[in-house]
Amino acid sequence: MSIIIAPSILAADFSNLQKDILMVNNSNADWFHIDVMDGVFVPNISFGIPVIKSIKKNATKPLDIHLMIIDPDRYIKTFVDIGAEILTVHYEACNHLHRTIQKIKSLGIKAGVAINPHTPVSVLKDIIKEIDLVCIMSVNPGFGGQSFISRTYEKINKLIKIVKKEKTNVLIEIDGGVNDKNSKKLIDSGANVLVAGNFVFSSKNPKETINNLKQNIYN
Repeated sequence: MSIIIAPSILAADFSNLQKDILMVNNSNADWFHIDVMDGVFVPNISFGIPVIKSIKKNATKPLDIHLMIIDPDRYIKTFVDIGAEILTVHYEACNHLHRTIQKIKSLGIKAGVAINPHTPVSVLKDIIKEIDLVCIMSVNPGFGGQSFISRTYEKINKLIKIVKKEKTNVLIEIDGGVNDKNSKKLIDSGANVLVAGNFVFSSKNPKETINNLKQNIYN
């Protein structure tokens, strides 16, 4: 399975978002990772619908939209309509997770489930065959620039055991604190989608940073 790099637009330059979108288009990145926050589920507010529409208009790569919001079911169709190709909801935000996943998949896109650092991967055992992606939060959600939580490696290993036992296949996405120091170990542990925010957009040459990150994984 090929490795996917998904720059997190939360860390981009909001005063010149188009420049950063074009940079990602022209880089070796594979997806745009877009965090949607409501200020309730997480202590921050991020992109609204108009901004994501604008990103979609200029993006040439899939939009990986991560809903960090309460009651995500109310907005699933809206995000599909504006261009989500992967839509991830939080286990902790869904009272009826199976129904939520079914709704996303019925609209013809990939469905993902994210879990916070304190949530064990074992909660996904009964839903794992229904989903396309598991997003393991390797920082506490809500803000960029946080330090990577090293227990993430153990969670990847436990998740892989569940996936193998259930004889299914999912993408394993790591979100938070990803950089050139931990990317190879994450991939070697079994992850195949890396979300990188501050590490990419705070670098002097973000395009080169993305390219080097991908090259580092394969070396």
